[in-house]
Amino acid sequence: MGAAAFFGCAAIAFGPAAALVLLTVAAEPLRVLVLVAGAFFWLLSLLAASLLWFVSVQLSGREDGLLLLGAVAAVLLQELCRFACFKLLKKADEGLATLSEDGRSPISLRQMAYVSGLSFGIISGIFSIVNILADSSGPGTVGIHGDSPYYFITSAFLTMALVLLHTFWGVIFFDACERRHTGGLGLVVGGHLLASGLTFLNPWYEASLGPIFILTLCTGLWAFRTAGGSFRNILKCLSCKQEPEGRVMLYSALQVPPKE
Repeated sequence: MGAAAFFGCAAIAFGPAAALVLLTVAAEPLRVLVLVAGAFFWLLSLLAASLLWFVSVQLSGREDGLLLLGAVAAVLLQELCRFACFKLLKKADEGLATLSEDGRSPISLRQMAYVSGLSFGIISGIFSIVNILADSSGPGTVGIHGDSPYYFITSAFLTMALVLLHTFWGVIFFDACERRHTGGLGLVVGGHLLASGLTFLNPWYEASLGPIFILTLCTGLWAFRTAGGSFRNILKCLSCKQEPEGRVMLYSALQVPPKE
């Protein structure tokens, strides 16, 4: 039973992310590098938040009133590191464009935004659920002392939503930075704070899980529109129809046919 709970919760939490990595990232070396870079920047935010928490606890001598402030600081540090990741990838994109023969980068900024957001979500999800997965393998019975028996599966669904949210936030955040749209940046930070704040309602899972998935759906639609998606594109994808390839004929010179 412990092994079934472990693998089931792991599949729920990281199944969509694993599919996205295998289908859209693993075959492209540049995308793999962006994936690693994004995870590195998230780890930097975790290190900074841990140091801030340690210093705050040592100075105040208590932990009770610092949990909410620590969550807010962690969110802000994550978004700050996301901005640093954007600046680095922007410079890398410009460098790749200068080295290219046609003057274009082999990977677009939107692709970098998607991959970096996915890496933020994966590494964040791993640190969020790794201890829970370790406990789910047993021994023990969830809810034997009157607690909720849905703790493990709810945590898995919350982790899945967190991974997807970070992916969507990455797309929106990079686009807002590129366009210098402060409203988009504020909504991303606000959505991140809202998602983190809703987790404080646990173990009242009806009040936290539902709104977080609604937020995930709305953010996903927003990211889809930001990336240039449309309902027409969805219909084309579902119809599986390929448009006929256009043929272009190039002439090195125009020659007048000889007169007879």
